Amino acid sequence: MSRVRAAMGELAALLGDYTLRTVALGAAVLGLLGGTLGTFAVLRRQSLLSDALAHATLPGVVIGFLLTGTTSGSGLMLGAAATAALAAGLVLVVVQRTRVKQDAALALVLSVFFGAGTVLLTYVAGTGASGQSGLDRFVLGQAASLVAADVRAMAAATAVALAVVALTYKELKLVAFDPAFARAVGYPVRRVEALLTVLLVVAIVVGIQTVGVVLVAALLITPAAAARQWTDRLAVMIVLAALIGALSGAAGAVLSATTTDLPTGPLVVLVATAVLVLSLPARRLRVRAGARRAAVGEAA
Repeated sequence: MSRVRAAMGELAALLGDYTLRTVALGAAVLGLLGGTLGTFAVLRRQSLLSDALAHATLPGVVIGFLLTGTTSGSGLMLGAAATAALAAGLVLVVVQRTRVKQDAALALVLSVFFGAGTVLLTYVAGTGASGQSGLDRFVLGQAASLVAADVRAMAAATAVALAVVALTYKELKLVAFDPAFARAVGYPVRRVEALLTVLLVVAIVVGIQTVGVVLVAALLITPAAAARQWTDRLAVMIVLAALIGALSGAAGAVLSATTTDLPTGPLVVLVATAVLVLSLPARRLRVRAGARRAAVGEAA
């Protein structure tokens, strides 16, 4: 009993820490957004697109710094969004106008943009420019640098993205499951696909400060993949993925705070991965249960 009380006391002390509350809330908001939008990426088999767009933000971050001279403010985020959008456009052009397949185009864009970002980072480090401190945190993330203003901005972006998903849910659902039928009945499939890409860019830009360009795609895909094991209904999958993402974010932040020198971003991804591993048997159990119900129905 005394151990339980001691553990509860330690948890209360942790939650009373301003930095931990800020980081945990920011990571939870990011996980919620990532799980929601990652659902559509998983269903449309666009996991590699998410990874390519995430890596494509790195040169934009550095260009944003070169233009503004500071690692704070919106300049870096706008630069990241611009290069991610450029990468998405390049993939579309390459696939439509050449014989290169989409997976190859995504791999090329990922490599080229991340390589360009690494070169730019090295260049900035060599110039000794003032204000560059913390610029490299966007590679692997530094959740501890989050402040209340960052969390408010993340929450605002998340609210807007979730509102867009709610308003266009029917269109997103149809395009995610049967784009050919959606096109045949007159839905603007390309516009819906472009909207999904924009929403993915928003989620990636929101998350790069917390988990970095290398890991942010994992926070988009892993909660959705875990949720997929539990249900075949889109609405339920979205809610489950959002909850898994939010809980993984908060849990990763708490684990980071209780362990010395372990970064928050990778811990968040590892927690989400652990949930995915534990969820893998669920789909097989659901299939077996469905088969048993079908057998009982036929026997009756």
